[in-house]
Amino acid sequence: MQYFVVMIDYGRRGREAIVDPEITRREVISRVASGEYQNISFIHEIVESSVEDVTEAVLTEAALPQIPPDEVDLQATHLDHAHDLRKHERT
Repeated sequence: MQYFVVMIDYGRRGREAIVDPEITRREVISRVASGEYQNISFIHEIVESSVEDVTEAVLTEAALPQIPPDEVDLQATHLDHAHDLRKHERT
């Protein structure tokens, strides 16, 4: 069995552990990225009888935008950069 424990810190009001065996890693990342989970103390992944702290990995994944490779136009990006450089040239 695998599940995640997300510990939320409410300051003086205390802490809350959110444990849902139905939730996947992708769903945890989605909730962190959407702001549903804030003030996270830690995120633990429980697999069978082992516990792993995945806080940094999940927070990193939640912060990065997902851009499919086919939507990136490298030539346009290069031309935009060249145009920006020309703006700052001395005449």
